[in-house]
Amino acid sequence: MSDDIDARMEGRTRGFGSVRVQVQIGATTWSTSVFPDSTREAFVLPVKKAVRTTEAIDAGDRVLVSLTLADG
Repeated sequence: MSDDIDARMEGRTRGFGSVRVQVQIGATTWSTSVFPDSTREAFVLPVKKAVRTTEAIDAGDRVLVSLTLADG
């Protein structure tokens, strides 16, 4: 997915290379940004504590994420 984001947003990223996205995990939907991580060579999606609590997500859990580019 990171390669797809890179290709679609080439030259149109925001500060720190971030990309605005709309995200859904379970019943929770919110607007945020994904950020490039050069160590992982991928974009990283930070998930706020309120979302983790509401959706009962613990460290190491695998979750289904729906992600839509807000600017692309």
